[in-house]
Amino acid sequence: MNPFPQTLLDQVDSSDPENWKLSHYVKRGGYAAIKKILSDKMTPDEVIEEVKKSALRGRGGAGFPTGLKWSFMPKQYEGDKYIVCNSDEGEPGTFKDRDIMRFNPHILIEGMVVAAYAMGVKAGYNYIHGEIWDTYTRMEEAVDEARVAGYLGENILGSNFSFNLYNHHGYGAYICGEETALLESLEGKKGQPRFKPPFPANFGLYGKPTTINNTETFASVPWIINHGGEKYLELGKPNNGGTKLFSVSGHVNKPGNYEIPMGTPFAALLEMAGGMRGGRKLKACIPGGSSMPVLPGDVMMETDMDYDSIAKAGSMLGSGAVIIMDETTCMVRALERLSYFYFEESCGQCTPCREGTGWLYRIINRIENGKGKMEDLDLLDNIADNIQGRTICALGDAAAMPVRAMIEHFRDEFIYHIENKKCMV
Repeated sequence: MNPFPQTLLDQVDSSDPENWKLSHYVKRGGYAAIKKILSDKMTPDEVIEEVKKSALRGRGGAGFPTGLKWSFMPKQYEGDKYIVCNSDEGEPGTFKDRDIMRFNPHILIEGMVVAAYAMGVKAGYNYIHGEIWDTYTRMEEAVDEARVAGYLGENILGSNFSFNLYNHHGYGAYICGEETALLESLEGKKGQPRFKPPFPANFGLYGKPTTINNTETFASVPWIINHGGEKYLELGKPNNGGTKLFSVSGHVNKPGNYEIPMGTPFAALLEMAGGMRGGRKLKACIPGGSSMPVLPGDVMMETDMDYDSIAKAGSMLGSGAVIIMDETTCMVRALERLSYFYFEESCGQCTPCREGTGWLYRIINRIENGKGKMEDLDLLDNIADNIQGRTICALGDAAAMPVRAMIEHFRDEFIYHIENKKCMV
């Protein structure tokens, strides 16, 4: 039993195969938010103001204030405008958004309907990761249900507000999780990031103003409208409003998704996940997905789960993927696996990323296989420094930051590997 208040999965019974359907969602109070907006004749600015009050920050990784982002959409623009949901959940260790779409898809649909009303948008797209076909089909069924019931389409609930939503099945490329690469893919082109500026709010999908938010971000909106932005803020802490889904994996007894208030101590989250598997000691944790810097176990045990606390500890909350590693973990081998992933997933557009990710992987691979040299450690740091901040998108940073953090916090293991040609553990 989750002892904390929930805004995303409240009353959702994942064991009930019918629980995701519209009838169940309505029984739980679903679509009350859009009914409230239309019946109270809330203005778009009033909706955006509630989201601003909530201190809801982007749940996809960047943590940008959602209400502020919505306010960037040009109000007086007379042509087509779009909203896009980034459901391209490809970050290793992250599996929360697919559970929202599997077990509570209508909360995402309603969140997007509210967002469309707030920004004067008539069409939206949900870009779903290419390797979760069953989730795509579930969303298609949910969208059909919502359309038949009058929550999507023309003149929603008898109002003069219209909004159509379309699901788009992606191709399984990690790079398409970057918002502009996602837009390129939606347009039928190769998924490669665009230079910014211009930003999507001015030049997005099909060259039109576009706002892109993550699945969990949109799904958080109905609760905010129903209960008020200030109530949502109170669930968390200043600058970190509401609850957050954390995907806990690795060496724990009960891996899974856990919804907790922002600012909850990491130790409480670890306890909810059943504690360390086999009673072993926590050695390290990546708190926000594989692209974030690793933190030693003792640091994590003193840290709270919110954007500001994790940043103060030396990492980033990212997507909320909490990867737990116990004392049996070889950090060299773990880094080799991560580096291979980013080498494989680089789109190749930027030279520092295209070439640098390969160099990082090959050097770490030779250290892992007993062929490393002591100067490799400085070389790795130098290569990472020449990648980070020098690419069109953040994939270069995602490849570089884990390398620098692993060597910083676990340098003794890398030295042992080089000197003894085997793991320390």
